[in-house]
Amino acid sequence: MRTHSATTSAPRRRVNLTISEDVIAEAKALSINTSQAAEAGIREALLQARETAWREDNRTAIKAHNTRIEKDGVLLTPDWARE
Repeated sequence: MRTHSATTSAPRRRVNLTISEDVIAEAKALSINTSQAAEAGIREALLQARETAWREDNRTAIKAHNTRIEKDGVLLTPDWARE
C-alpha cells in the first residue's frame, strides 16, 4: 500500500468520525494510533479514486493505443525481446 508520510508538515484538523465500537476497541487494545490509521486509510482511498478517475479520463486514448498495438504491433522491440 502506498501512503503519504504521517509526519507531513500540513496543518492538522480535528474531525468527527463514526467507527464501529468493536473496531475501535480492538485498535485500542493493540495500541494502534487510530488518527494515523484513519489518515492512512483515507490517503489510500484518495489514491484509488485518483487512479480510477485517471483511467476513466484516459479510457478513449488507452483503447485507441491498444487497438493500434493489436493491429500494427509494437513500434520498437527492446533488445531483450529479440531472438
